[in-house]
Amino acid sequence: MSKRTLLNEQEIQVILQRLTCQLIENHTDFKNTVLIGIQPRGVFLANRIQSILQEELKENAPAFGKLDITFYRDDFRRGDKILEANQTEINFIVENKHVIFVDDVLYTGRSIRSALTAIQSFGRPKTVELLTLIDRRFSRHLPIQPDYNGKQVDAINNERVVVKWKENDGEDVVEIIRINNE
Repeated sequence: MSKRTLLNEQEIQVILQRLTCQLIENHTDFKNTVLIGIQPRGVFLANRIQSILQEELKENAPAFGKLDITFYRDDFRRGDKILEANQTEINFIVENKHVIFVDDVLYTGRSIRSALTAIQSFGRPKTVELLTLIDRRFSRHLPIQPDYNGKQVDAINNERVVVKWKENDGEDVVEIIRINNE
């Protein structure tokens, strides 16, 4: 197994600032916009984006929530491993709101498909956008693309993109890990 650093802490911070500026530019008024982090790893990115938005916009920052997609996944009952659900924390209705899903890595698109199904329990959004830190662009199983993207990565099948967050992993870094198949 080998690994290489794709983004360091400073590069991640620059990307977070850029993504936040793009959101502000495209939405200007966040009164009817909600930011929803996809559990588990998208929540770390969503928290960071929300913090920057609150700094910039004060009380005009969008509502913030966390969405668990565990039981909406199409591979929910396929493995022997017992799945543990994360917590959904959405204390608002998304009916006619502009929803921005936030996830750390867009890979096959299946997590986003699951999030689209899960969010319907909270109302019918007016629009749905996707913000990701990393887009593994040649790995898609479904026709899903991010509206806001930190970095595109061309990783092959035996490579994993791992995003580490200071809050959870002790450091901010994005690595590509190559798994040697012997």
